[in-house]
Amino acid sequence: MVAPQPLAVSAAGLSERRAALTLIEAVLVHGRPLEEGTLDPGLDPALRAAALRRAAATLRRLGQIDALLDGFLKKNPPGRVRNILRLASAELLLGRVPAHAAVDLAVRLAAADRRLAHLKGLVNAVTRRVAREGPAIWARQDGAEFVWTAPMRAAIAAAWGEAAARAMARAHLDPPPTDLTLRDPESAAHWAGRLDAELLPTGSLRLARPGQVSALPGHDAGAWWVQDAAAAIPARMLGAVSGVRVLDLCAAPGGKTLQLAASGARVTALDISPHRLERVAENLRRTGLSAEIVAADALEWRPAAGFDAVLLDTPCSATGTMRRHPDLPHRRGALDLAPLIALQDRLLDRAWRWVGPGGRLVFATCSLLPEEGEARAAAFLARSPDAEPFTADIPGLEPGWLRDGMLRLRPDYWPERGGMDGFFAAAFQRRR
Repeated sequence: MVAPQPLAVSAAGLSERRAALTLIEAVLVHGRPLEEGTLDPGLDPALRAAALRRAAATLRRLGQIDALLDGFLKKNPPGRVRNILRLASAELLLGRVPAHAAVDLAVRLAAADRRLAHLKGLVNAVTRRVAREGPAIWARQDGAEFVWTAPMRAAIAAAWGEAAARAMARAHLDPPPTDLTLRDPESAAHWAGRLDAELLPTGSLRLARPGQVSALPGHDAGAWWVQDAAAAIPARMLGAVSGVRVLDLCAAPGGKTLQLAASGARVTALDISPHRLERVAENLRRTGLSAEIVAADALEWRPAAGFDAVLLDTPCSATGTMRRHPDLPHRRGALDLAPLIALQDRLLDRAWRWVGPGGRLVFATCSLLPEEGEARAAAFLARSPDAEPFTADIPGLEPGWLRDGMLRLRPDYWPERGGMDGFFAAAFQRRR
């Protein structure tokens, strides 16, 4: 298992914590995705990356932290004070930050806000108690019990069993590793050495010490892009795509578009969000790859001609990526699958219309719930007599992960390597 990286105190410690607090409040107060929290545009990229790591660490263990803090508080403090205490607790219990530094920075954060300055004594007292008594309490807690909401835990257990649900919860406790997909797979040994990375069986590189991604060798030259090892597999389920026309539906942020383009496909990348497509275009420029980019609603868009292959990564509950996006459980209410399932079915049927004879379609979701994966694939086959499962040869997969054209990946797979995102994908071929 990949060990959590120490969160060292930086020279600009207060600015870094202030930025982390801003990100935490963007999620908990405003319901924004963690990576879209608004920070000072002039903030140093290294400080920004460190603040993001601190905020993510806090949100990943938020339930566990709150349970501990509740034992030290007589009443619930103002929201910002609680968030300061949460951030300091994460540093004290997870980040290996010296107690005096974490306490001092938390007090300074409170003192800097005129509305909260009178509560800096409370912040000082509570953070000192966390430093003194917190580690023993933390060691007695079962962190896996705090990962999911009760309904989510019940849904996961119903799908995969209690033992698997606990294993997946444990996989969510640690920060996920950073995986890279190479533009040129033949260069894997070279970049594994340059980046001190592990070459995974499926061809992805897994970094031991990622740090600031944009500062790593090969980034500016476009030799690779960040993409979880699980997310890199569905595009390969289309089989050989060199020279063929491929549509990447719901394409942003673009990892699969880059994979297909690097494999020689003539790619059309479609997404409903022009803003998110900017990132796709940016990565295409950085890697020197090309694709046609289309901003449109897939349910309304009409292509001029069909495609040899379509990759459809549909909107879903994203339950498979919560370890990588620890903000998700905190900015969503009750899990309502009905509208997502209806959309997935509509997108599947629409995408299938554009697949020519002998062509292929891969349907993917980053969900742990069979209702959004296996059940959708089975329903599609039942109503599509001209579709049949297709299984490509993908080296490196463990036995049982890919059967009859259907792929199931879970966070508790590869535990000795640091796990992976949860993913489902199914490949279909149109009968000639």
